[in-house]
Amino acid sequence: MLMISHAQAQRRREKQSWQRSAFLCGFAPVRGKSIVLLAAVLVALGIGLACQLMQGSGGGAIMVGANSDLQRAIERAQPGDVIVVDANAVYTGPFTLPNKSGSSYITIQSSRVAELPEGVRVGPQQSALFAKLVSATPGAPVIKTDPGSHHYRFVGVEISTAKSDVKAYDLVQLGDSKQISAQVPHDFVIDRSYIHGFPDQDVQRGVSLNAAEITVSNSYISDIHGRGYDTQALCGWNGPGPFHIVNNYLEASGENVMFGGALPSITNLIPSNIEIRGNYFFKPLSWKVGDPSYAGTHWSVKNLLEFKNARNVVVDGNVLENCWTDAQIGYAVLFTVRSEDGKAPWATVENVTFTNNTVKNSDQGIQMLGSDSPKPSGRGNKVVISNNLLTDIKNRFLTISGFYNVTIDHNTHFQNGNIMALHGEPSNGFVYTNNITNRAASSYGIFGDGVGEGNAALAKFLPGSIMRKNILIGAPPSQYPAGNAFPVTLEAVGFQEPQKGNYRLGAKSPFKGSGTDSRDPGCQLDRFQSH
Repeated sequence: MLMISHAQAQRRREKQSWQRSAFLCGFAPVRGKSIVLLAAVLVALGIGLACQLMQGSGGGAIMVGANSDLQRAIERAQPGDVIVVDANAVYTGPFTLPNKSGSSYITIQSSRVAELPEGVRVGPQQSALFAKLVSATPGAPVIKTDPGSHHYRFVGVEISTAKSDVKAYDLVQLGDSKQISAQVPHDFVIDRSYIHGFPDQDVQRGVSLNAAEITVSNSYISDIHGRGYDTQALCGWNGPGPFHIVNNYLEASGENVMFGGALPSITNLIPSNIEIRGNYFFKPLSWKVGDPSYAGTHWSVKNLLEFKNARNVVVDGNVLENCWTDAQIGYAVLFTVRSEDGKAPWATVENVTFTNNTVKNSDQGIQMLGSDSPKPSGRGNKVVISNNLLTDIKNRFLTISGFYNVTIDHNTHFQNGNIMALHGEPSNGFVYTNNITNRAASSYGIFGDGVGEGNAALAKFLPGSIMRKNILIGAPPSQYPAGNAFPVTLEAVGFQEPQKGNYRLGAKSPFKGSGTDSRDPGCQLDRFQSH
């Protein structure tokens, strides 16, 4: 009788377990010494035990090689499974995410995901680490959802069309524009992934966010641009949320990110509970006609961030850079209620905080429109804009009409046009405190349509407003409320190093601690994320 050691018996049991798991995952069992290598690879990926049939785990690992059928693997996967796709291999779709029972995620991830640290934004330079999911079908999303599908996670994948001449609308389509409430997909994560068009390709959208509970994090979305139509890196209008957009690079010629902008098929739907943190919104100057770096294709440029129908929004710690007059006049950020010609009369933009952001090199700063008059709509309400730095704004800081209960506090903003352009309906409940700004020599400060600058404009368009403890460089004191400061020059404010972008007040500034809260006016740069 052949005797085997305890260690040999243990290795035999492990080998049988791996073979059984591979078989149940829908692939030929791995035989011989290869099973040890497979185990080693999975352990290195941090999922070494996931493919074993452990009591209570219910999950497995499905290895999908470069020449295997990824769609078949997705269809056969069960909640809790991890589909491992080869880094740098190309998988040709399009791919559809079926609706399955269960509440555990099916994860599709690169075989080299361990080389993509959690919480760290990826970029094109890491392309060799990504599994490449592509589609050669004109107009088809590379990835789309079935009605009601849920709990899918993508980590370490690159998503694009197969070639630049393939017509592209949505590269990733979560939900659709015609679904009913019962069909809304939910629970999706796109993490540490690279989603892109090609430099010469028209692409309408990176990811459509028409679902519930979506996270896009640590990813890089670029070359989303079109000629003569609107484009977005991320856009949602027919999904309820929540949405988590965290630590991404976001590049698009239309709006880098937008919520609303199209008619929801679900009555009373307002995209809600939106978190936008730590992202870099960017439009390359190579897209700007007339710039020395202009690459020769006139993409239609609009805005960096826009909300047309949204509720309960946090925009915190982002950088928004480069916006210019093209298809529109180049606002960086817009809070503009749009009811789609009155067909969505419930549309609103409300309960928004915009904090700790840097906005730079934009033709216009912020636009706020509280209703879609004369079409019926909800009322824009309750926006806090606090502790932001806006520099190199070519024209106005703020254009506002009919938006209620807006608080602008502790911002530092410099513009070459008017501080504010007030028009249309009155904006009730307006508060402007503890800010540092300038009245440019060629501007009219806070200007009201038809009434001129200062107190007259405030009385007509911001009735009952509170305006205290601001530093208004170069503004005429007689035309503004008392309780504000009016230094004649930038130097008189006493910034530490404004030529280097350090707008902290120096120790000898006459305005140290002069805010309503006994803090320094302007933004507190120490509260910003590292930009």
